[in-house]
Order: sequence, then C-alpha cells, then structure tokens
Amino acid sequence: MQEDDTIISFEAVSGLRDLVVGEGRASDAPDDQIDQQTFHIRMANSHGRREAASLLLKKMYGWRGYAVDPGVSHALNKITLFAETDGHTVGTMSLCLDSEDVGLPADENFRDMLDELRSQQRRLCEPSRLAIDKGVSKRVFAALIHISYIYAHNIHGYTDYVIEVNPRHVMFYKRMLGFRDFGGERPCTRVGAPAVLLRLDLAYMGEQIRQFGGLMEQRSNERSFYPYFFPTWDEPGITARLMQGRT
Repeated sequence: MQEDDTIISFEAVSGLRDLVVGEGRASDAPDDQIDQQTFHIRMANSHGRREAASLLLKKMYGWRGYAVDPGVSHALNKITLFAETDGHTVGTMSLCLDSEDVGLPADENFRDMLDELRSQQRRLCEPSRLAIDKGVSKRVFAALIHISYIYAHNIHGYTDYVIEVNPRHVMFYKRMLGFRDFGGERPCTRVGAPAVLLRLDLAYMGEQIRQFGGLMEQRSNERSFYPYFFPTWDEPGITARLMQGRT
C-alpha cells in the first residue's frame, strides 16, 4: 500500500471486543490481543481493498451465523474506509450518502421513517457494514466513525446519521455515541436478524467532538467514545486528505 494515501495514522493498544453493525450475541471465540501498533486508516478505493474489507466483514458476521452479501460492488453514493495494521485489515465501515436516485440501505426496511426526515429537509447518511476485528483498540472504531463524520458533515453538508442495529446493541450506540430511537423493531432482510432504526444529529456529534475529542487520557467520568475521537486540530488535515482521495 502507498503511504501517501493514508488518511491518518495513530498508535493504539488492544481494548475493543469484536463489533459489527446489526450484531447479535458476542462471539465465543477467544480474543486475540494486539500489542501497541500503528494503525492506518485508508479509503477502500480499489477492488482489492474493497475485497479485503469484505472478507473481514464476512468473517465477523459469519461468526454469528448472519448472512452478508458476498459481493464487493461499489455504489457511487458510498465510500468504504478500512483500518490496517502490519498489512492486515482489522476494521472497516461503509458510509452511504442519501440521494434521490439511490437512497439508503435502510430504505429497504424503514422507508416510511426516512421519508419523514427527508420531508423536513434533513440530509441523511447511513453508516453500514461496520466490522472491527477482535482485540482491536477502541480508537480504531472511533477513527472510522470520526472520519465518516468529517466526510459526511464537514465536506458534504449531511445532517443526520441513521443506522440499523440489533436490539441487543441499541444501548451501546445510545450511550457511546448519542444515537436516539427513531423506529420500532423490524426484520433486517440484509443480515437475517431484527433491527432497530436509530438517528443521530451530526450537529450533536460535532459538539461532542469539540468537547471531548483527543482527551482519552484525561476523560475523567466521560463514558462515551468521544474522548477516543481525534482532537479538532486534526480535522483540517483529515479533510484535505479525504478531498484528495477517490471514492
């Protein structure tokens, strides 16, 4: 991989159990601890990179018996980020930007709820296909979310995240990122499991980043993931590198 296409690099230690959007019960497989290493976040802007991200996604979903589309097709309204350390892909997520032509994956199950927000002139985007390998640092999860926020809100002016999660993990996304309920439980046809629709105002996320970003060593009683986000002074460099990238 070319170093000059790295969006950002950072050092971190292990600490986050495996995580996927829409996940059910945690895997019984043992944790593989990762010592402090340098992680690189890049855009999956080639077939090979999207294939590597897809393989991690299939592994993490497969441990739970969930179905996942094996294809790595690339939609024009979607970017895929991945985290790599020592040549191994250890985290990935996709971000879909709403458009009149394409819409969002959540339209399949929650079109009526999303249309309600669209009627209020809200601009929606959907984090999806999130998977973090076992034993990987919380900072990898935070980095993927923060970079997707910069891309969606700061660069393209989107106003809201909407996300489908398994009912077992609703409280995680509420407590750790500030998502709120925006739909009842419905079957998620893409992963063959129930899902709840949650919403997050990206203006709120920006406030939390400004208050807590980069303060993981001084976070005191703050229990959200925001102290693991980058400090705001890292955002201009991340923004510039994202704008130079290719989706």
